[in-house]
Amino acid sequence: MPFVLGGAILWWMYRGFDWTAVRLSLQSGMNWWWMLLTFPFGILAQVFRALRWQQVLRPLGEQPRLHTCINAIFLSYASSLVIPRVGEVLRCGVLKRWDGISFSKGVGTVVTERVVDMAMIAALSVVVILLEMPVFVAFAQRTGMTLGGLFAQFTPTGWVVTMLCAALVLCMGVWLLVRLRTFSRTRKFLQGLTDGLLSVRQVHNPWLFLLHSVGIWVSYYLHFYLAFYCFGFTSMLGWDVALVAFVVGTFAVLVPTPNGAGPWHFAVKTVLVLFGVAGTDGALFALIVHTIQTLLVIALGIYAVLALSMTRRMTNDE
Repeated sequence: MPFVLGGAILWWMYRGFDWTAVRLSLQSGMNWWWMLLTFPFGILAQVFRALRWQQVLRPLGEQPRLHTCINAIFLSYASSLVIPRVGEVLRCGVLKRWDGISFSKGVGTVVTERVVDMAMIAALSVVVILLEMPVFVAFAQRTGMTLGGLFAQFTPTGWVVTMLCAALVLCMGVWLLVRLRTFSRTRKFLQGLTDGLLSVRQVHNPWLFLLHSVGIWVSYYLHFYLAFYCFGFTSMLGWDVALVAFVVGTFAVLVPTPNGAGPWHFAVKTVLVLFGVAGTDGALFALIVHTIQTLLVIALGIYAVLALSMTRRMTNDE
């Protein structure tokens, strides 16, 4: 379904597209040196994430090796291209297999990391919205994603069905928790998950944790922003335009498609058009940049597989 959804959006966006423009841009229409300069920041973002993950695991009595954490992160992003979000679980399995780290604690720290990431992007979004309020209003009007417009589509029956479904999901969740707590192995897993969730309160150097968190998102931003200089039609746009496109694209990636394919293209293209870029050029930028950055993720995943195959496994006793 993620492939179908992403493919449908891409087909809708690029139907009737002049594919000759892509070939000409790849051959002579873009500055490849700037594209190559984006790669270190794409890698650095994942390294910062591995450093932060290692820091969060240490207060729990776990001592994963840094290179194992880095390779686990590389592999998690690559695997999520096949099944969205599966990498979050896979990277915990990698640490369990190679460094003997508790799987439940690993999952808990991953959830904590995501909460911190959400807080970071929320704070960044508030700043960007305040700086570029007219742009976001125009974006919402163009895409139809206004809160009033969304609620207006709900009929009284729709509200009733939505509330019943939400109540049903809540009741099932409570029932499952009650049932699962009767099993000792599940209780142990839930305890490890809780420990992982609360691990951020016990980090030895909170400022270093904050530095790693900021480093992740600064690297992601530079990974995206420097690509603006690859094309003549975006090289004249400022850092603030790139920041708006970056924030909007980050929310688009939440849609469960491989690496945000489809929603990310649509969001970035729409923002570029709002800032005066031609629609064809905006679509071309999104297609080329997303494709190349996805290839980088795949290359890092392949590297991680090879590196892990040559890594000695450890146990909790070592």
